[in-house]
Amino acid sequence: MKKRTLFSVVTSALCLSAVAVGSAQAADYPSKPIRVIVPFAPGGSTDIVARVVSAKMSDILGKPMVIENKGGAGGALGATEAARAKPDGYTLSIATVSTMAVNPACKPTGLGYDALKDFAPVVNFANVPNILEVNPKFPSKDFKAFLEEVKANPGKFSYGSSGTCGVLHLAGEAFKQTTKTDIVHVPYRGSGPAVTDAVGGQIQILFDNLPSSLPQIQGGNLRPLAIAWKERLPALKDVPTFAELGYENLNQPVWYGLLAPAGTPKEVIDKLNSVAVEALKDPKVVDALEKQGAFVSGNSPEEFGKEIQQQFDWAKDVVKKGNIKLD
Repeated sequence: MKKRTLFSVVTSALCLSAVAVGSAQAADYPSKPIRVIVPFAPGGSTDIVARVVSAKMSDILGKPMVIENKGGAGGALGATEAARAKPDGYTLSIATVSTMAVNPACKPTGLGYDALKDFAPVVNFANVPNILEVNPKFPSKDFKAFLEEVKANPGKFSYGSSGTCGVLHLAGEAFKQTTKTDIVHVPYRGSGPAVTDAVGGQIQILFDNLPSSLPQIQGGNLRPLAIAWKERLPALKDVPTFAELGYENLNQPVWYGLLAPAGTPKEVIDKLNSVAVEALKDPKVVDALEKQGAFVSGNSPEEFGKEIQQQFDWAKDVVKKGNIKLD
């Protein structure tokens, strides 16, 4: 039998002590309100999803989850503060494709946080489809005819997005790279003005999140051609997915999830995940999210981590190929 050294005995004791402390933290957690940093202004999709889910999580936990909006720099200001928070489970933040993939791709240095190292994924709350749409006067009725039209007229048509180096700009650039087409990017300060100009005909093409465009689609003011989603949506049953059309690389929805600072005890992460999953099964939560065009996920921390890595790699590749830089 191997003789145990004093070092091994002490090390084992310390490990057991750490496990016991972690378990105790999880058992007592939370003992006070939890701060949730939303890295965007109130009223947007990120804020709405965060408030809907955190309200139900608060009920389950028995302690309030207090939303704190900290917008600016495309979400970078709030994400930076969240990354520097104490890893005790009492400061969490909302992850978006913009903060975890697009910002790091567009600004690889000087961002203020490392998307892959400074956070511990907790759960993906919900996914939101992206959509390619055109003004109804555009001379194509479906995706195939649209593609033929833009290929035959390089540089003639313009597409709008919510801003330079935003996730919808990258969706447009990925489209150009994948289909080898030339359409001109027109950046706006948010989706709202871009939708308005697409309806008015100032731009012919728009890449957008479904929620901000759906009312105009339903009103016949925009024509949807393809959707970034896993399957056709019942509300848009005639609109094919990009994957269905043979463009899997363009089939990129956006998501909104929950993060903790790196180093947060696993027991706390697991408890938060369990509570979030329970909250996302509540019919009222599901209904409230679907009214915003968001569809529940509720996956594991490991699965959410893989989603973040996949989107990070995708954004980095699109930015590199397109030589895209923040203004």
